[in-house]
Amino acid sequence: MTPEQVDDAARRLSAGRLEGAVLGALPESCRPTNEVQAYAIQDRLHQRLTAAGLGEVAGHKIGCTTKVMQAFLGIGNPCAGAVFAPTARDRDGRFRHANFRRVGVECEIAVRLGRDLTPAEAPFTADSVADAVAAVMAAIEVVDDRYDDYGALGAPTLIADDFFDAGCVLGAPVADWRALDLPSAAGWMTINGTEVGRGHGGDIMGHPLAALAWLADSFAGRGRTLRAGEFVLLGSVVETKWVAAGDVVEIEIDGLGQARARFE
Repeated sequence: MTPEQVDDAARRLSAGRLEGAVLGALPESCRPTNEVQAYAIQDRLHQRLTAAGLGEVAGHKIGCTTKVMQAFLGIGNPCAGAVFAPTARDRDGRFRHANFRRVGVECEIAVRLGRDLTPAEAPFTADSVADAVAAVMAAIEVVDDRYDDYGALGAPTLIADDFFDAGCVLGAPVADWRALDLPSAAGWMTINGTEVGRGHGGDIMGHPLAALAWLADSFAGRGRTLRAGEFVLLGSVVETKWVAAGDVVEIEIDGLGQARARFE
């Protein structure tokens, strides 16, 4: 794709995001056909959204890191997107339901980075990224199905548009996370007090930090660095659940505590 085609796609996605419009297929002239093109458009989209007042990128999300989510979305590999600072909440987040087209929630393990992960260190493993993790948290990812038919768009377009991301709630940071067995940690989600799903940390690529290693390698392949202070949502252990106005969502992960999201 030419720089002009990349910018055209980013302009269309940005307009849809800012105006709350339903997104259909991008025109063939600027539709990404592979992940290289998708992430180029995504990078330009972030620049446009920040310039339009959506704020800075504060963290990252990784989708499709579990078999349950790959089956749910019909995509066989992880996909990454950005989380903008104004859309992130701490511990007990409140969201206006009317601001979303079709809002969903996911039960996640997240990390906060204590140092940079640079391209010079690649390739990464779950072990090699561990010393960059300052804290681990339970988290709720908020997603928005802003598409007329996401199944027909294809993974490259979904990646270009941050793969459904619409915000998050981060639980209290756990600094002594190394004492935990993250793959064995159970996580579960309730909506209005009723359990709707559960899973384990090992559902995320065998080990949650394997997802962080995947993202660091993906960034390194594009000459980019994951920065100290950023957070990363590593993946959901529960299939996406769609919520209605008034719903209260709570998640808990063994050893990492809880997080709550209210949709008012």
